[in-house]
Amino acid sequence: MVDDAFVSKENPKKAKDKKKKNKKKRGGTKKKMTAEQTLAFKAVTEWVYLDQQSSPPSVSSASARVVDDFGVQKTMGRGGEKVVFELHSHSKCSDGFLSPSKLVERAHGNGVKVLALTDHDTMAGIPEAMEAARRFGIKIIPGVEISTIYSPRNTEAEEPVHILAYYSCCGPAKFEELENLLANIRDGRYLRAKDMILKLNKLNLPLKWEHVARIAGKGVAPGRVHVARAMVEAGHVENLKQAFAKYLYDGGPAYSTGSEPLAEEAIQVICETGGLAVLAHPWALKNPVAVIRWLKDAGLHGLEVYRSDGKLAVYSDLADAYGLLKLGGSDFHGRVGNSESELGSVNLPVLALHDFLKVARPIWCGAIRDILENYAEEPSDTNLERITRYGRTRILKGIAPSSCGTDLIDRCLSLWLTNEERQNAEFEAIKLKLSHISINQGGLHVPIESK
Repeated sequence: MVDDAFVSKENPKKAKDKKKKNKKKRGGTKKKMTAEQTLAFKAVTEWVYLDQQSSPPSVSSASARVVDDFGVQKTMGRGGEKVVFELHSHSKCSDGFLSPSKLVERAHGNGVKVLALTDHDTMAGIPEAMEAARRFGIKIIPGVEISTIYSPRNTEAEEPVHILAYYSCCGPAKFEELENLLANIRDGRYLRAKDMILKLNKLNLPLKWEHVARIAGKGVAPGRVHVARAMVEAGHVENLKQAFAKYLYDGGPAYSTGSEPLAEEAIQVICETGGLAVLAHPWALKNPVAVIRWLKDAGLHGLEVYRSDGKLAVYSDLADAYGLLKLGGSDFHGRVGNSESELGSVNLPVLALHDFLKVARPIWCGAIRDILENYAEEPSDTNLERITRYGRTRILKGIAPSSCGTDLIDRCLSLWLTNEERQNAEFEAIKLKLSHISINQGGLHVPIESK
C-alpha cells in the first residue's frame, strides 16, 4: 500500500514539473514582439497580401501580438490568423501523391498562406497550383528541387545533393536554360529507374518497367518512390520505408544514379535565371560541412535548418558560420498511412522569413524586369507567354479585352512587387515602350498588335 503522506507531499511537485516540461515542449513562454520582430512582421505580411484587396495587419496590431521563445508568431495575420510559409512540398508531377490543386487545397486547410511547390526536377505543376491558389487566396512561390551530385576531387566523398530553387511569379528569367538542365535530369531518371529494376530482378525481386511507369503516371519522370511503391504492390516489401531501408537507400543494393549535374553547376544556373538557391535537408548528407562550404563558394543562398520538430542547432550554427539564410519546410509528399511532416507544420520565425524575402525580392525583381524587358523589345506571343507562364488567369484577370501593354505590366508587378519596388527608372522605361502595344485576349492565345 502506498503511503498517503508520500502521495500528498510528492504528487503536486511532480505535477508542477510535468506541467513545466509540457509547456517547454509546446514552445516555451509567450512574450510580446520586439521592435525588430514587429518591423519584420509588417514587411512580411505586406508582401504576402500584395495581390489581395484586403489590407495586411497594421503595425500597431502586430506589436500587440506574441511570439514564443523561438520568435515564432502565434497570431500573425488578419483576424488573428497565422501567416504560414510552406517552402518545401511535392505533387504528383514528381513523387508526391496529390495533384497540385489538391496540394493547394490541403495547404489552405492547414492555414498555409504562402506555398512553394518544389517538385523534383520539374516545374510542370506550377500553373495548376497557381490557378488553385487563386481560388483559395494563397500565394504560390514557383519552385523546384533539383537533383545534383557533390563530387570533390576525392571521389569517395561523392554524394547526392538536392538544391531547392525559388522563383518569382513569372518564373525563371531564362526559362529555356533552366528547363534544359531539368529535362536532362528527367531523361536520366528514366534510365536510372530501369537500372534499379534490373538490379532488383538480379536480387530475385521481379519487377517490370510498365508497373513503375504506370505508378509514376503519364509524363512523370520516375523516381525511387515510384520503384518503392511498385515493390510494395508486388509484395517484395511491406512498406516504402522498408524498400528504402533494404534496397533503395543511397549506395544500396538497388540504388542507381542518373544524369545529375554537379551541385555547383545547378546553383550557377539558378542564380543566372533569377532564383534563390537553398540546400535541402542537409542532415541527410554524409559530410555536410564540406558540402556547405563548397556550395557557399558556388553561390548558395541558404540551407534548411527548421523542421516540424524544431530548429536543428548544428545546421543553424553552420548557416551563421557561412552567412547563409535559415529556412525549412515539411518536404510533404502526401503518403497515405506514412508518418511524415504535414503541410505548414514547420514554424519559421518571422525574422527568418524577413531575411528570406530581403534577399529574394531584389533577385526576383531583377528577373521580372528582364522578362518584361524582353517583351518590350520584342512584343511576341512567345515573350508574352514567358510573363504569363505560371499565372495566366491571375495576371490577365481584370484587364480589358483590348488593353495597352502598360496595363499588363502594372497588373503583373502589383502581384509581386511593392509600390516602392515598381517605381524605378527601369520599369518606367519598359512601361513607356509598351504604351504603344495593344493586347487582345481572344481565346487561349493572346495575340500582340502594334498600334
